[in-house]
Amino acid sequence: MGHIIVQQLDVYYILKNDQPQSGVGKFTTVLNLAAGLTRRGSRVLMVDADPQANLTQMSGWQQPERLDVTLSSFVDAFIEDQPLPWEQGILHTGEGVDLLPANIELSGTEISLFQVMNRERILSGILTDCPTAYDYVLIDCSPSLGMLTVNALAAADSVIVPGQTGYLPVKGLELLLKTVHKVQRQINPQLKIEGILLTMTDRRTNFSKNISGVIRTTYGNHVRVFQSEIPYSVRAAEMSAQGQSIFSFDPKGKVAAAYDALTKEVLTIEQQKSSRDAHCL
Repeated sequence: MGHIIVQQLDVYYILKNDQPQSGVGKFTTVLNLAAGLTRRGSRVLMVDADPQANLTQMSGWQQPERLDVTLSSFVDAFIEDQPLPWEQGILHTGEGVDLLPANIELSGTEISLFQVMNRERILSGILTDCPTAYDYVLIDCSPSLGMLTVNALAAADSVIVPGQTGYLPVKGLELLLKTVHKVQRQINPQLKIEGILLTMTDRRTNFSKNISGVIRTTYGNHVRVFQSEIPYSVRAAEMSAQGQSIFSFDPKGKVAAAYDALTKEVLTIEQQKSSRDAHCL
């Protein structure tokens, strides 16, 4: 990840901890955070590293199987030492965000990675070849700890963990954090947990408020829990089929306001990091 640090990129792997039907899962967080950062002047690349290609579909390409060039193409070309020109594979959304898409072919590509030397670093190598000076690269990939997920964690600077305010996701949160710490020890010592993002919150119910409080109390002393929370919304779920971010689909809604608050929080954190780094020089 030296090239990304040099280019002053921040790469986030959005780690899955809830179900996609909510409209506030991992790929929804990638899409809306990317749009939010772009609206505030950042140049953002989304990388769809999930063979299900939910992020690609939500970004407006409803039939990803028809795409000629995807992340799978870049992985195969990198392994064969015949890199593809970036302009062949990057898609441009109507909201100014770039996308390196995926489709089901990525499943076969993941299997082939097990026979490749330095297989954990393939995605990092692909991003090294990127000629565009992106401010942020947001990676969305499968919830399972397969080789693509390991590649994402090896390429990332930090991790955002979305978690629903429900019992089972809270139980799974501890396992996810342990996974990240394992990758830190064995593959990517620079990897940091950027924070836990509470989603599907409903302040009208005591249950949701209690779970939110438990997460903040249990993990808040060890891991940042974002002040921003993404509320439950039927409108957010409807957004999934529209090929738009929440800022375009429902700009005045509560979910758009929440993702805007998250965007501001992420930018503030990055500004604080830059100030600390400058002070240490």
